Amino acid sequence: MKPLVVIPARGGSKGVPGKNIRLLGGKPLVQYTIEAAQKVFPNEVIFVSTDSPKIKSVVESIGLKVPFLRPPELATDTSGTHEVLIHAIQKFEENGYNPDTIILLQATSPFRTGNHINEAICLYDHSCEMVISVKETRVNPYYLLFEENTEGWLEKFSKGDFITRQSCPAVYELNGAIYITSTSLLKERPMSKFTRIRKYVMDEYSSHDIDTMLDWEVAEALAKRLIHNEG
Repeated sequence: MKPLVVIPARGGSKGVPGKNIRLLGGKPLVQYTIEAAQKVFPNEVIFVSTDSPKIKSVVESIGLKVPFLRPPELATDTSGTHEVLIHAIQKFEENGYNPDTIILLQATSPFRTGNHINEAICLYDHSCEMVISVKETRVNPYYLLFEENTEGWLEKFSKGDFITRQSCPAVYELNGAIYITSTSLLKERPMSKFTRIRKYVMDEYSSHDIDTMLDWEVAEALAKRLIHNEG
C-alpha cells in the first residue's frame, strides 16, 4: 500500500466558527485527527487539505508540514469532497509521490483513534471499493421515522411489521470518521457512485462528529472525560 491520508480542514465554518483550530480540551480540533493518523502513518503521507494560511500555520506549529494550500474554489460551502481528494492526489503526484490508497479522515471526528484506523484498514481489500466507518443508528427508520403522505397523514418511512425497536433490522449511519478507497477508483468516479462498500462499525462515543455548537459542547464534555481517564 502507498497511502495518502487526507484531512480536510477548510477555513470557513458556519456551524462552529473556526472549529478546525478551535481549542478542544486544550488543543486545536484538527490535532486530534493528526495524532490519530500519526499512530499509523509517517508524517510524509499525512496531508491537511486547507485553504487557510492560519490553519496551515497552526498545523505546522504542531509539527506537520502543509506543502500547499487548497485553491479557494475548493473551499466553499458547496465544494465536493471528491474534488478536494483529486486535487490532493494530483499535487502529490506532481511532487513524485503516487499513492494507490486514500484514507480520508474528517477533522470533525476527534475521538477516532489510531486503533480505529488500523482496524478499518484490515477490512480493506480489492474485493470492495471502499471501507467506511459507521455507527448503528438510534433513529431506526423501521420504527422511528415517518413521512407525510399525499393526504397529509404520517406513515412509516420504511415498511415493516416490528413491535419493538430491538426487533428491527440493524441500520447504520455514516459517522464521517474514516473512508478508505483507491486513487484509481476516485479518478473514475466519486465515492457516492461506489456500490461495493464494507462497513467498519464504531461505538457512539468514538463516532461523535462536530457540526453544530451543541455537538461542540458535547465534545467538550467527552474531551474532559478522556483527559481525566488518561490522567
